Amino acid sequence: MPLCPAYHIPVLLGPSVDGLDIRPDGAYADVTFGGGGHSREILARLGETGRLYAFDQDAEAEANLPEGDERFTFVRSNFRYLRNWMRYYGQEHLDGLLADLGVSSRHLDSQSRGFSFRFDAPLDMRMNARAGRTAADILRLADEARLADIFHLYGELRQARRLAAALVQRRAEGPVETVGQLCDTLRPLLGREREKKELAKVFQALRIEVNHEMDALIEMLQAATALLRPGGRLVVLTYHSLEDRIVKNFMRAGNAEGRIEEDFYGNRLAPLRPLGGKPVLPTAEEQESNPRSRSAKLRTAIRTEYN
Repeated sequence: MPLCPAYHIPVLLGPSVDGLDIRPDGAYADVTFGGGGHSREILARLGETGRLYAFDQDAEAEANLPEGDERFTFVRSNFRYLRNWMRYYGQEHLDGLLADLGVSSRHLDSQSRGFSFRFDAPLDMRMNARAGRTAADILRLADEARLADIFHLYGELRQARRLAAALVQRRAEGPVETVGQLCDTLRPLLGREREKKELAKVFQALRIEVNHEMDALIEMLQAATALLRPGGRLVVLTYHSLEDRIVKNFMRAGNAEGRIEEDFYGNRLAPLRPLGGKPVLPTAEEQESNPRSRSAKLRTAIRTEYN
């Protein structure tokens, strides 16, 4: 079955699946199924007794499922529940896990879900459209201090407080419920020369808050570390500094803060060991053919014997 054209082209497809060092009889997880490009490549390298579990909380991803492959199990769920689902399926250990953390171009190109400032639409931004608060809910319910924190922490916006104050002032006249209303409120504060970059950061911040992306990422990395058998591989594609910092810290120290723990003799107690000194970046050719890849960083780690 071909990759659905509405989904993005997989970034660093060969290097990311190579990083899993796939055993034909191994058990693997692709926790960001999306269009299924990475999953198909993993299945192509698995033998008859191999297993692949794929996660995606967006119901639309199910249109891309491979048909008739008994080695493949799809889980319509947020990857933060990885540990629970592996327990449900009786899978005690994994030989590798791959996560492509980027937002798909299908979401950004959607004219109805509010992920991008390119289209006027209701401010939804939920990856799982069946549950949870929308971006409009956040803008309606969060106080000014919380809005400023969202923009500062998740968008790294220097004028987070001014943006929050403008939104609180605007919603006194009525709720901010659409992309157009949000952009019209904030544009006077941004300046024409930096408008697109700043709006992109605003939308990133709201999307992260709506989907609890940082908390979900940490929970998934904790579960992956516990599930990987010694020698198993963790492969993660990141697209912005917030998630990349968390992934880098986990691979280096086993926690989101990067806190190094040592035993009585001063030996590092790190459950993972990064492979390669620097992340793998897309080639110039890939960046030209696939603009989504331009901010991508590929990091790989191996599970150590440490428990």
